[in-house]
Amino acid sequence: THPTASKLPLKDSFTYDDYRWAVSSVMTRQNQIPTEDGSRVTLALIPLWDMCNHTNGLITTGYNLEDDRCECVALQDYKENEQIYIFYGTRSNAEFVVHSGFFFEDNGHDRVKIKLGVSKSERLYAMKAEVLARAGIAASSIFAVHCTEPPISAQLLAFLRVFCMTEEELKDYLVGEGAINKIFPLGNSGFPVSWENEIKLWTFLETRTALLLKTYKTTMEEDLSVLVKPDLPPHSRVAVQLRLAEKQILEKASASGRANRLHFQRQLEEGAALPRYEESDIALLENDEAVAGAGPVTDAKLPIILCKLEDVVVEEEEAAVSLKEAQEERLEKTPLLLNGGKAVYGTDAGQTDLAAPAAVEANGVDGAPTQAVTAKEASKAVGSALDTSHSRPGPEGPGGWGPSGRGADKCQLN
Repeated sequence: THPTASKLPLKDSFTYDDYRWAVSSVMTRQNQIPTEDGSRVTLALIPLWDMCNHTNGLITTGYNLEDDRCECVALQDYKENEQIYIFYGTRSNAEFVVHSGFFFEDNGHDRVKIKLGVSKSERLYAMKAEVLARAGIAASSIFAVHCTEPPISAQLLAFLRVFCMTEEELKDYLVGEGAINKIFPLGNSGFPVSWENEIKLWTFLETRTALLLKTYKTTMEEDLSVLVKPDLPPHSRVAVQLRLAEKQILEKASASGRANRLHFQRQLEEGAALPRYEESDIALLENDEAVAGAGPVTDAKLPIILCKLEDVVVEEEEAAVSLKEAQEERLEKTPLLLNGGKAVYGTDAGQTDLAAPAAVEANGVDGAPTQAVTAKEASKAVGSALDTSHSRPGPEGPGGWGPSGRGADKCQLN
């Protein structure tokens, strides 16, 4: 304790609960804004605006460097005494609960984070890491299972395809004819590696999400029965809502995995022709619905961003310089958006416990963990791996998982 702390007038009146309230208020409302010269960002509180609640919509807040002020465009026309809402960004409910203290029921961006990786003890590790590196994907990474259909992104689809590849398939993607061009459709559902590969990856997703569901100590039915209790404390209600939403996402993903597994099993049994990717098909990557012969899974997030191996394997000094230059360039070009997760100057409600409710009104204006290997390390090892054909396969080891919300403010027009 500071020697002069006893002389502070707040000593006898400022309690630990007051401290928790103060920290929660700041951590759930602080936002990143640019400094006067625009060279970096700093944290600040933005009175009134930072008390607006979240709703679905678009990012409509930015920072005017010339006038040094935050500017927000209303998501809709508001009448007197109506509450004003803003869009916080594409955040999951886990992020809303942890950082802002609330659960948003109509969240179309909800997702559950899972960590997956290729085990270093696996015999085909170097080959898989090399193919993933060429696609710009780490051998161990955190992905997300989404509440929407399809439940997996193009990046996760590409990872799972490589994860489930046989040795012959890996060789084909590393040294086969047109190997580099085969990397591009890895994240496109219209161009399977093979029917067997699709069956394996969707079986893996089905099994993995089903196992994650079993790690919860309660069932969805039990969660629903708890939520109907009228005397359930607010914080407990939010926790149960989040837990239930995660289970629903995982169950939906497991059902999607099962449906796709059965679909591709039928394709295999019927001897269906495997769609082949050609360079002329590059336009199809931008519109998955136009891909003839595509399965039931579509992915609007295509094409995935891929990088060539030689662009990845650079000296550390060059990488550091390039990163710094890229950050400076992005700082100059990025719109100064405040309430969006993708912006440089986006809201960044800090990590805190659930926040206490607050209210404001507005006035008639519009208002098994694994480690990734570097591309250079993978390149050195892939040569010997390609020559290894009869070694005993080691265990495959995807890592564990872990899901990563502000109090009920009210901003209204008077």
